[in-house]
Amino acid sequence: MINCYLGIDIGSISTKGVIIDDDNNIISSSYIETNANPIQAIKILLHNLKEDFDENKYVIKYVGTTGSGRKLIAKMIGAGTIKNEITAHAIGTITFHQDVKTILEIGGQDSKIIIIDNGIVTDYGMNTLCAAGTGAFLTSQARRLGLDVKDFGDIALRSKNPAKIAARCTVFAESDLVHKAASGYSQEDIVAGLVRSVAENYLNNVGKGKKIAAPVIFQGGVSKNSGVCRAFEELLQEKIIVDENGHLMGAIGVAIIAKREKKQCHFSFDIIDNNFATFTKECGKCPNNCEIICITKDDDLIDSWGNKCERGTIKKA
Repeated sequence: MINCYLGIDIGSISTKGVIIDDDNNIISSSYIETNANPIQAIKILLHNLKEDFDENKYVIKYVGTTGSGRKLIAKMIGAGTIKNEITAHAIGTITFHQDVKTILEIGGQDSKIIIIDNGIVTDYGMNTLCAAGTGAFLTSQARRLGLDVKDFGDIALRSKNPAKIAARCTVFAESDLVHKAASGYSQEDIVAGLVRSVAENYLNNVGKGKKIAAPVIFQGGVSKNSGVCRAFEELLQEKIIVDENGHLMGAIGVAIIAKREKKQCHFSFDIIDNNFATFTKECGKCPNNCEIICITKDDDLIDSWGNKCERGTIKKA
């Protein structure tokens, strides 16, 4: 049997998973929408991964999770490694691009920048609550224009005179879009202005005060948008590298970390058939009034967290 390693990156918008071998070759991968239901998303993801996974040839030895839902999913699937997104993206990227100095990452609702020097993370930044520089912003504007966001890149590249769209806020950007459309700007110029506003917003917020040096690698779901990529190249005056697996890099990175750490895990594809559920409970035993998150498997409590002291501990039956 050949040893393999599973990495899962679960975010608020998308859920990514990869299975790699000892040489970091991808055996199976999947990229799906989370749809505000991380438990169901993981079941679908694992079903997709299993389709390309020969259980008579491979065995999953170690498992890692990252992303905003990493702790919940780790408990659900029995992962031994849990890492933040910065670490996962950095390790994954450095593994394949050893000379990388800057990682630009834009996902559905969050974005981050990672500064690297000689293979070591020296600085990083993440977006605030504003969504103007994220994939969700582009998706909402595509809907407003009656377009598929997947076509935004090609449409933007046809523009000869991109419209100037306010980049500092989603509300201002939407107002600008309506005004430009009413003023007679072409669809190509409006779309080109929108993708450029995403790049500008990112650099003015997430990248503010950061030393952006080449090689620069752009990843996350938005990296597949050629219009945003061109906007970054024009604004930074640098060549932007887009890895073909950049949208999966968080999952790849945490799979590599799991392989290195060799922490015990209890993973089986059989969990697809288990019934998982979560619920919250307010402790109420002190002024902190902690919100405790509990997860059950087939109605049995398997873990809980969120309490700041032992008084809020919820024990398994």
